[in-house]
Amino acid sequence: MKQKKMLSITLSQLKQLYCQELPELTSLAAESLDEADFKSRISKYLDAQPSAGSSADKQIRLLLSYDGQYIHELSTGEDIEIRTLALLRQFITGQMPDTDMPTDLFIDLYYQFKRLKQPEATPLSPNRIKNRTERWPTGLNKEVVRIREENKERMLHVLIQRIETRKAAATRFHFDEGISYEEKYRMVSEWWNDFRFHLAMAIKSPAELNRFLGNSLSTETMYLLSRARKKGMPFFATPYYLSLLNVSNEGYNDEAIRSYIFYSPDLVETYGQIRAWEKEDIVEPGKPNAAGWLLPDGHNIHRRYPEVAILIPDTMGRACGGLCASCQRMYDFQSERLNFEFDSLRPKESWDKKLRRLMTYFEEDTQLRDILITGGDALMSQNKTLRNMLDAVYRMAVRKQKANLDRPEGEKYAELQRVRLGSRLLAYLPMRINDELVEILRDFKEKASAVGVKQFIIQTHFQTPLEVTPEAEEAIRKILSAGWLITNQLVYTVAASRRGHTNRLRQVLNKLGVLCYYTFSVKGFDENHAVFTPNSRSMQEQQEEKIYGTLSATQAAELSSLIATGEDTAVHIRRFMKKHNLPYLATDRSVLNLPAIGKSMTFKLIGITEKGKRVLCFEHDATRNHSPIIDQMGEIYIVENKSLAAYLRELSQMGEDLEDYTTLWTYTEGETEPRFSLYEYPEFEFETTRQMSNLEI
Repeated sequence: MKQKKMLSITLSQLKQLYCQELPELTSLAAESLDEADFKSRISKYLDAQPSAGSSADKQIRLLLSYDGQYIHELSTGEDIEIRTLALLRQFITGQMPDTDMPTDLFIDLYYQFKRLKQPEATPLSPNRIKNRTERWPTGLNKEVVRIREENKERMLHVLIQRIETRKAAATRFHFDEGISYEEKYRMVSEWWNDFRFHLAMAIKSPAELNRFLGNSLSTETMYLLSRARKKGMPFFATPYYLSLLNVSNEGYNDEAIRSYIFYSPDLVETYGQIRAWEKEDIVEPGKPNAAGWLLPDGHNIHRRYPEVAILIPDTMGRACGGLCASCQRMYDFQSERLNFEFDSLRPKESWDKKLRRLMTYFEEDTQLRDILITGGDALMSQNKTLRNMLDAVYRMAVRKQKANLDRPEGEKYAELQRVRLGSRLLAYLPMRINDELVEILRDFKEKASAVGVKQFIIQTHFQTPLEVTPEAEEAIRKILSAGWLITNQLVYTVAASRRGHTNRLRQVLNKLGVLCYYTFSVKGFDENHAVFTPNSRSMQEQQEEKIYGTLSATQAAELSSLIATGEDTAVHIRRFMKKHNLPYLATDRSVLNLPAIGKSMTFKLIGITEKGKRVLCFEHDATRNHSPIIDQMGEIYIVENKSLAAYLRELSQMGEDLEDYTTLWTYTEGETEPRFSLYEYPEFEFETTRQMSNLEI
């Protein structure tokens, strides 16, 4: 049966399918005395099958072993009972107490048991993967550029009208009395290239949003956005980023961008009750966070691992160039620690003093060697503010290095090796990357390199190849000219998870000199249900699509050596891909951020809920250091945000051919990929202490 039809059948039709296709299983259920007897009969049945010992056999035995057990779900903190096979027996024998129960659980189990009797589904061929990749246009495509020029032209006239209604003294972007419309048009066309203009003209209401999009939004969308505004949800979208949307019925598919701007009903419904997924981000004065780290008062430093901590400044860096609908820090926007009130976010006189205290935390910690300045968005800070922060980081690195001179071998502290700036402005507002910023980055790298800092990285976030525009291309070129590397993190939303989409993003970014770093599973609770992609799809993408860009250990070492200095990065990457005949570089890892303990994609399927959501048992990433708290946590259980069947229905609504995803059901376990060698910390020329400071377990 075709997958699309399978996903629409009723419970009674599905039961008939079980009887026709899985008669032995239905007989076992009918003959069983109770749940325990049913599971015992399944176990004996498995023993007698030719498939004994296969991956399908092992998976069903794992479901058997967990059925009836209680587990502690880490993200919610709830204890839940696994009743996968108990519910299957009730379904087959007609003892279901809830006749309106979703079919999703039993569709998933159908595919698991079918694996025992039939060969595994065949993955798409390389040519099919190539076709699925090449169907996605980039923002550099001529037709895409043409449509966006039309969008810009429409918006310029709207911007003129908007400026005319403002008070002249309210902003630097105003019109003097008496000038002609043609002169106003010329001025706005020039201002379009100034990032400050887009921030000043950012759209903050549903009505404005609809106007800038040519009144193309549906009544349903406008009603939803109105509800969001009444609940206090912030709106912030620049004219530039809105110009990337396609408001016509022809041309490119912009769903991957659209799902980042427009809030889902689930997000609007839950806003106000959103909980922090990353439990380690909850900080109480004087108490360790969920990962065991003691942090300075306030919300400026977040930490999960021994070697790295995040710095969130009290500046405009607490804002963004737009609000991503699946933002991992939506909890902080809800609490208004992050916001778009720029005047209130300008650095206060006390910030410099506070910054010195925060740098002391890094300086006096035994293990910290990596600082990630983010927010919000690190590049939302003004150039002067950013320069001051980087100078503070430099002085801290110097002091830490000098202090080590008096420490014996084996007791020396880890010195600063890596500095990263987290920013999505390369996609949201690439005009921000101006010459002054490039000079700040170049100057910092020159002096910080002299005191042992070896890696300088802009950690950005392109969600789709459609965000890679001519403006973004120029921003990338400028940053690379300063000798900094650029790495990309992708959030694996439903729209981004369509076949070939991530490969196309890797392809266009690599050619411009950007390396891919992480592909993140969407985290969160009900607020992100609409955009969540099950982890089995991450594994399918990893093993069936990304595989064509896999590097051998020798190739990875060669590439790391070529780009380690940050000189001519784009040229080196293009030559490397041509030399080794690689369409893109699979340097990114697929991961889920587990609450309190870090990233992993090492999991196994141990149950399925009544709604068909898979219950996964995770292990931490064994390739990196963790807080010692993981030794006390035991096994980690996470219930996914939606069923595989619900996910496939969403893909179908987006126009995807579900036969391209037939192997999805077979991905019931995962293993975290090795880290690309460039992302490993360099070795010190001295022996550091193993003692961990600022830790309380």
